[in-house]
Amino acid sequence: MKLPKFKSFLLLFLSLCSPLLLQGCNNGQQDKSQEELNRLSEAEPATETAAPTAARSARQLAESYLSKTPASPAGANLTLEQGKQIQKQFVRELSKTLGPRVGYKAGLTNAAARERFQVAEPLRGVLLEKMLLPNGANGAVVPANFGIRAIAEGDLIVRVGRDAINQAETPQEVLASLDAAIPFIELADLVYSEKVKLDASAIAAINVGARSGILGNPIPLAATEEWEKRLANLQLELLDESGTVLAAGKGSDLLGHPLNVVLWLKDSLAAEGKQLKKGDLLSLGTIAKPIPVRANTKKIRARYIGLDPAGSVEIEVNFE
Repeated sequence: MKLPKFKSFLLLFLSLCSPLLLQGCNNGQQDKSQEELNRLSEAEPATETAAPTAARSARQLAESYLSKTPASPAGANLTLEQGKQIQKQFVRELSKTLGPRVGYKAGLTNAAARERFQVAEPLRGVLLEKMLLPNGANGAVVPANFGIRAIAEGDLIVRVGRDAINQAETPQEVLASLDAAIPFIELADLVYSEKVKLDASAIAAINVGARSGILGNPIPLAATEEWEKRLANLQLELLDESGTVLAAGKGSDLLGHPLNVVLWLKDSLAAEGKQLKKGDLLSLGTIAKPIPVRANTKKIRARYIGLDPAGSVEIEVNFE
């Protein structure tokens, strides 16, 4: 074969095959990219751009959180679903430092808070092992600058006692699968710079503000009508070091009844193919309005009235 004809043949061959070869290379790259996207989003479907963006935003938020440096917005015009995707990877980053998951928290369980942030239902976050601190004989001692935008909330935790809670359909059935109620002062952190206007997606992205909290002693629960009423009617007061009441609320402020929050948490997890398990701690949301923690804040005390049949219960946090 003469060289000119061979070159013509070679050019024709390449012109016909190159698109096929290029398509094959692109397919290989797409397969690898999709595998990475699925890994980042815990094998959940994700768009080609959403997962890398979520991973990047999550790392930036985690760096701000751990260094206590005000975070910039996690992203512009986020949907609530995108905020939740960032949260998953944000929690994954934090767990490297703060340990494994020990439970969940519900946020925006108060009707006024949901109206403010224009959401129809609460938000769910994750509690990690090292976030939770014991009350101690004289309360807990925490730096006043424990967070970037630090707030204290009068909260309530319940503990899952039976895996059967995942089949519960009514508050009574939920109560039968809980073994304790635990007084809880949540020390939350809004993480972002004060210049950032918060919305539901931004709050979801930062794990619903979970930073730390003070645990009281567990109070055994029983599946009785008395306990159902007790949980709804309990009163909580947040007081400062002088005994002045800073905020107050009652159990029914939590979705109408604290047990309704547990039902919601159970159902929201089930919608993602997940389940509660024995030992999980469930933070049900702030009963009284959140209190900003400033540099001059010395102490916040939470008093629970009507929760423990033995009498009122108090836990406190001292700031230094």
